[in-house]
Amino acid sequence: MTSLKIWWQAARPKTLGAAVGPVLIGTALAAHDGASHAPAALAALAGALLIQVGTNFCNDYGDFVRGADANGRKGPVRATQAGLVTPRAMIMATMLAFFAAALCGLYLVTRGGWPIAITGAICILCGILYTSGPWPLAYVGLGDLFVLIFFGPVAVGGTYFVQARHLTAPAVLAGLAPGLLSVAILTVNNLRDIEQDRLNKKRTLAVRFGAAFARWEYAACFAGAALVPLALWILRGCTGWVWFASFALLPALPLLQIVFQHPDRLNPVLGKTSGILLLYSAIFACSWVL
Repeated sequence: MTSLKIWWQAARPKTLGAAVGPVLIGTALAAHDGASHAPAALAALAGALLIQVGTNFCNDYGDFVRGADANGRKGPVRATQAGLVTPRAMIMATMLAFFAAALCGLYLVTRGGWPIAITGAICILCGILYTSGPWPLAYVGLGDLFVLIFFGPVAVGGTYFVQARHLTAPAVLAGLAPGLLSVAILTVNNLRDIEQDRLNKKRTLAVRFGAAFARWEYAACFAGAALVPLALWILRGCTGWVWFASFALLPALPLLQIVFQHPDRLNPVLGKTSGILLLYSAIFACSWVL
C-alpha cells in the first residue's frame, strides 16, 4: 500500500460528506438571501474538511493509545494500530490538519469577527477531545451530541454567518438535518463496533443502551431530517420547494432494513449513509435557491 493511500484511508473519506453537506446548505441559504460570498464559502468548506480530517487522524491515534482497535476490529484498518503509520507521525499529521484549518479560520474571522474565532477554536478543541484527554467525548457517550451540534447548526449557521454576517432562524433550523444525518453515520459505526467498544470500555450510546436503541436512533435520525424541510416550508409561509429534499432520504429504506435485520453487513451502510447526506444536502441547497 502506497503512503498516499495509507493517509487517504486514515482520513476516513467515507465520513467527509458530514463536512461538505452543511457548507452546501449554509451557502444555499446565503445565496437565497442575496448574501453569497464565494471566498468565504470556499474557506468554510476547506476549514470544515480540514477539521474533519484532523479529528479522524486524532481518533486514529487516540483509539490506538486506548487499545480500542486492538482486537477483532470489524471496520476499516486503522493506520496507527496496523503499524502503517507511527504514533508520532499521526500526531504530526493531526497538528498539521488543525493548523491548516486555523489558517482558513483566520480569513473567516475577518468576515465574522470574534464569534467565528471562538467557534473555530471550540471545534478544533472538541475534535481533539473526541478520543483524547481524561474524559474523551466518544468514550463517555457524548459523541452523538457533539456531532449533532457541530456538524449541524454550528456548521450550517457558521457558513451562513461568514457570508451574510448575521444569523437567521432558518439557518439554525436547517442545520438540524445534516446534523441528524451525521449522527446516523456515527450510529452505524457504533452499532458495528458495539461488542469491541464494550470490551474496551468505550461507553457510546450503543454500548450504554444496547443495539436495539442504536437501531432506532439510526431510524430516528432519518425521520428527524425528513421533518426539517417540512418545518422550514411551513416557516416560510408554505412557499418554495425545500420539502423536496425529504425525498432524497428514500434510499435510506434498504439501509434501515440492513441495520435492523443484518447486523453483520454494516460496513457498506456507513459509506452509503454518508452518500445520502450529500445527496440530501445537494437537493436541499438547489431547492432552497430555486
